[in-house]
Amino acid sequence: MQTFRDLKVWQKAMELVFCVYKLTASFPREETYGLSSQLRRATVSIASNIAEGHSRQSRNEFRQFLSQAKGSSADVQTQLLIARELSYEIKQQLSMCDALAFELTNMLDAFITKLKKPS
Repeated sequence: MQTFRDLKVWQKAMELVFCVYKLTASFPREETYGLSSQLRRATVSIASNIAEGHSRQSRNEFRQFLSQAKGSSADVQTQLLIARELSYEIKQQLSMCDALAFELTNMLDAFITKLKKPS
């Protein structure tokens, strides 16, 4: 039986969590409870929704949690754009996180589409 830890989409979400935590460590101190906190919570939400959805009883429930994860991924991408505009970034690290968020969104889209098909 596959666990949520075996899902490539969850593994990618965890990769994004660690990327964002490293990135936000370099943000100004005044952002500790602002943008830094928002970014961290949104990335953790992605991985958590994938894990929780996987434990649900139906494909429809799982798909709903994946949709929530996708919404959080959009939040992350928006917040990374804000960080770029505010110059709260290390360019290479920010670009890496942004690329991971984009890839993860595509993976979530594909997974949601797959779950819509009859098994």
